[in-house]
Order: sequence, then structure tokens, then C-alpha cells
Amino acid sequence: MKKEVENEMEDELRPEYDFAQMERGIRGKYVERYREGTNLVLLDPDVAQAFPNDGAVNEALRLLIQEQERQCPDNTVQRTE
Repeated sequence: MKKEVENEMEDELRPEYDFAQMERGIRGKYVERYREGTNLVLLDPDVAQAFPNDGAVNEALRLLIQEQERQCPDNTVQRTE
């Protein structure tokens, strides 16, 4: 059942996009690649302001890990590098 568009201006899809001619998508096609190479963390705005890029975040976290290992040598953190 196709929804009727009351006002043609409300239809934002361009006429050259004909999805009827497109092939069906494959569910989960990239899921393994996503799982292997993606590790996203959402930072709060105030925290993100302190770190200009991912390298700065990684450096700060590594320093935190080193400090924790120095203070509690029997509770070592597992590294996966």
C-alpha cells in the first residue's frame, strides 16, 4: 500500500531514484567487516572538546593504563595489541 502524497513538494525523493529497478540488498553483508574494524565510543561534548582526535584519546587512555599498572601492579590490564 503506497501512501499518497498530498502535496508534491512533500515528496523529497527525486524522480530519477527508481528503487523498483534496484536489486535487493543482502542483510548482514558487511557485519563481519564492521565487527572487526569498528570500536566506536560516544564522548560527552565536554570530554570531546579536550581531545582533538582519536590519537589524543588513545594516548590519554594509555597513560591512564600505565598509571593504574604502576599503582596496582598485581591487577594488570589485558592488552590486545
